[in-house]
Amino acid sequence: MSDFDTIPEVLADLRRGAMVVLVDERQSDPEGRETVGEGELVAVAELATAEGVNFMMLQARGAPVVAATAERLTALHLRPPTSSPTAGHDATMAAPVNAVGVSAAGVSAGDRALTIRRLVAPDAGPGDFVRPGHVMLLTAQPGGVLRRAGHTEASVDLARLAGFAPVAVMATILDLQGNVAGTPHLLAFARQHGLRIASIADLIAYRRRTEKLVRREASTVMPTRYGEFAVMAYRSLVDDNPYIALVMGDVADGQDTLVRMHSACLTGDVLGSQLCDCGAQLDRSLAVIAAAGRGVIVYIQHHEGRGIGIIHKLQAYELQRQGLDTVDANHALGLPSDARDYGIGAQVLHDLGLRRVRLLTNNPTKRVGLEAHGLTIVEQVPIEVPANPHNIRYLRTKRDRMGHTIHLDAAEGRKG
Repeated sequence: MSDFDTIPEVLADLRRGAMVVLVDERQSDPEGRETVGEGELVAVAELATAEGVNFMMLQARGAPVVAATAERLTALHLRPPTSSPTAGHDATMAAPVNAVGVSAAGVSAGDRALTIRRLVAPDAGPGDFVRPGHVMLLTAQPGGVLRRAGHTEASVDLARLAGFAPVAVMATILDLQGNVAGTPHLLAFARQHGLRIASIADLIAYRRRTEKLVRREASTVMPTRYGEFAVMAYRSLVDDNPYIALVMGDVADGQDTLVRMHSACLTGDVLGSQLCDCGAQLDRSLAVIAAAGRGVIVYIQHHEGRGIGIIHKLQAYELQRQGLDTVDANHALGLPSDARDYGIGAQVLHDLGLRRVRLLTNNPTKRVGLEAHGLTIVEQVPIEVPANPHNIRYLRTKRDRMGHTIHLDAAEGRKG
C-alpha cells in the first residue's frame, strides 16, 4: 500500500495540529472479495479550532463527532444509559451535547470547536455541558483497535499515541454524490488537501509492534513424555486470552530457535480425531524440539478451528461430511477461512528473549504474521506427519487452497 503514509508520519502531523485521513482499508468478506470501508478526517480534540471544524464540514461533508474513551465520558456523566450498541458496527453513541456558554444554538463551527475542546479540558465537569446539543459523542472500546478495528477506536488511539488526551474529532468523508467515499476518492482527497493518509490495519500492526501487550502470570516446570519443559502462562492485555509457552533449554541466548505456534485443536490434540493433522503436528513438534534440546511451543487456546471456535468448527465438520471442503464450509457459515492473528503470540516470544526463529509450520501465512511483528524467521521447518483416509481431503485443501507446504504424493497414490 505505497499510496499510504506510515503511522509515525501521521502522528507527526497530528502533533503539529494537522488533520489526517484514516481509512478502513483492505478488508475481505467471507468469500475473499475485497471490501473497502469508509474514510474519516481525524484531528486531535485538544487542538480543535473553528477553522478546522469548518473545514471538516465543508470538505469531508460529514458531521464532526467526538470519539473518546469510556473513562472520559463517564467522568463527565456523558455515557449512554446502557452498554448496548446504538451507533452501528458496535460503536456506542451518547446523546449530543453543547458546552455551557456557547452562543445561540451551538451549531456554528466556532461553537462546536468550543464544545470539543471543553470535552477534553482537564478541569471540565458534568455541569459544563447541556443536552441535547450539536456535538455527537462516540465511545471507544477498551484496548482500542486491538479490541475493535473501528474508526472510533483508531482516532482515539492516534490522539493518545501523538501525546494528547485520548479524545479525537472525526468526520466521515463523502463523495460528490453524498455517498461514503471509497479508497480512490480518499487518496485523491488526501493529495488535494496535502493530508497524510493511513489505514486502520497499519495502526493495528504499529501498536502490536511497539507496545507490550502480554503479562506473564505463572511459571512452573512440567515433565512430559518428551522431557521436561518450563511452562509459562501469559495473559493478553488486549482481550484477556491466555497463551501458554512450553520452553525447553536456554532460548534467550541469541541463537536460532525452533518455535511452533500451535493453534489449539480440542478434537485433534485431545480427543484423537483423524479429521485433521493438528494432534500429530503437535506431537511431532514436541519430539523435534526435544531432539534438539531447545525450543518453544506457544499454545493458543482461542485459535480453535483457525479462530472460529469449537462450536462453529463442529458445524463446519458436518458441512464437510455433506461434501464441502474446509474452506467452503467456513464460508457457508459466514466465517473467514482463517481468522487467526499471531501478534500477541509474537510478543510472548519477545518476552522469552527470542529474536531469530526456525518456525515449525507448513503454513507460510504464519511466517508472514510473525515477521510483521519484529521476529526474524531464518527458516521454515516443515512438519511431515502421515496422512490417513479421513484427513486426506482436508490436507489437499490446505495444500491447494491455502498454500500449505504439504507433500501427499504417497498418500494420494494409496488413496488411488
